[in-house]
Amino acid sequence: MTIPHGTIMGGLSTVPDVAQGLAAYRDVLRLDLIEQGRLDPALAASWGCPANADAPYAVLRPASGAPCWFRLVEQPAHPDFRPTTTYGWAAFETTVEDVWHWPEALPEDLFTIVGPPKTIANMKPAFIPMQALGPGREMVYLNQVLDDMPDTDLPRAHAPVDRIFIVVLATPDREASVAWYAERLGLARGVDYTFPYSMINNAFGQPPETQTTITMVTHGRMPIVEVDDYPATATPRPRHPGMLPPGNALVSLAVRDLDACRADWIAPPAAREGALYEGRRAATAIGSGGELVECIEVGG
Repeated sequence: MTIPHGTIMGGLSTVPDVAQGLAAYRDVLRLDLIEQGRLDPALAASWGCPANADAPYAVLRPASGAPCWFRLVEQPAHPDFRPTTTYGWAAFETTVEDVWHWPEALPEDLFTIVGPPKTIANMKPAFIPMQALGPGREMVYLNQVLDDMPDTDLPRAHAPVDRIFIVVLATPDREASVAWYAERLGLARGVDYTFPYSMINNAFGQPPETQTTITMVTHGRMPIVEVDDYPATATPRPRHPGMLPPGNALVSLAVRDLDACRADWIAPPAAREGALYEGRRAATAIGSGGELVECIEVGG
């Protein structure tokens, strides 16, 4: 299977209990459990998170077989973490077969619905989004794709919950973040959208008509990173020393050649085994918004 440069190969979320995470992602969202165990200390160190060594983890994949892996790593919840108020990865957007199924299907002990299905003002109705928080307070969008956009191809779902097709980044400087992905990883600036972003407005107590501008980072017609302007009152994400950021913690992107990337790696690129890596080289960098970006070499 050819994996294009820039493909989102995975989203990693932290959860207080992996068993609870599996109840949410495997049993409710109907993802397939691929791998489970204890986190390799060398891998944790490559993320700059040595305190996560030997933590319980699980890897899941859509039943469609799409090259996208959902990883859960167990670590204590952080008492000061509030979703959608801090810089870093804010959400993972998945494509689903039937968004209207999910409001009634998400158990309240595992998910908190933040935004029920609705169309987005000022945007072509290419998809219907829905937002929910999982057991680690990570944000997951369940989006039903209806059509492509004029400059972007959007993947249709071939499983109840399929691949992550956009990752959402909250950053103190949208332009700097867009430039980081273009200059360091060879991706491209896409179009800007401005609209009332209800999730941000609700999180910061802003009037519902408050406008937010977002910029897409793309490769060709493939969307990758949605870079969001956040209010000035947003802050860096609180985290336990030496551990992953709470919630949406890390994103894995495919790159043709790690040596061609201009990122500053936390640790030198190294071949990794197991689900997602399958012997490929990988290395992790810190983006300009403080986010952890793991790059996996796919060739091509």
